[in-house]
Amino acid sequence: MSELEFIRPDWPAPERVRAAITTRQGGVSEGPYAQFNLALHVGDDASAVQRNRALLQAELGLEREPQWLEQIHGTAVVEAQDDGRVLTADGCHTKQPGLACAVLTADCLPVLLCNQQGTRVAAVHAGWRGLAQGVLAAAVARFSEPSAQLLAYLGPALSQPHFEVGVEVLEAFFEQARNEAHNEAIAQAFQPGQKPMHFQGDLYVLARAELEALGVTAVYGGDFCTYRDRERFYSYRRDRDTGRMASLIWINP
Repeated sequence: MSELEFIRPDWPAPERVRAAITTRQGGVSEGPYAQFNLALHVGDDASAVQRNRALLQAELGLEREPQWLEQIHGTAVVEAQDDGRVLTADGCHTKQPGLACAVLTADCLPVLLCNQQGTRVAAVHAGWRGLAQGVLAAAVARFSEPSAQLLAYLGPALSQPHFEVGVEVLEAFFEQARNEAHNEAIAQAFQPGQKPMHFQGDLYVLARAELEALGVTAVYGGDFCTYRDRERFYSYRRDRDTGRMASLIWINP
């Protein structure tokens, strides 16, 4: 087993806010899930996943198990619970110190959020469906502060050259444009694809456009590609049978 490797977000979050994003390095999973797969739903051996999750918790110094989610590409964002239950949602938030919010991804965009006071954090799974339907708006609404007082970090996701979509995806985003500026930003996120009526979509640009339309201007990250970086990241679009990385955020006790 190689040493675990984490991405530590480079953003001006409050000192008590901690965040980490796993890579596929380290862990005990084998085959297409090698090495540090943290998802139970992808076909990996469950005992290997549980060992990986135990390694994750120990390495990050978490006394409690993170809030794991059953993600369904929707817009539900729930409050994390310290009871070990898996909740059905695509995001979770908490003000409870020591309880990590977590989302699993392998091309979809993980978004971490916190307020400037460091008193509430959230993790969001933003695939194109959830992004178009408003999952980030649902997460932002869980904070009582004005949106301008929030910080966001965009974790590893599929980059534009590797995300070709049909016209229905383009239309789904335009249908939810919040104003003319948002509409123009959405247009900037798509370029003509290789096939007729297909486009190359940029999840990072779309997320930034949505956050800006919501009033969140302190947005960081967004410089990865899960498809291209085979050594560090799982990619569903590249490999199909593959593992999942975890993006976690918590308030230090």
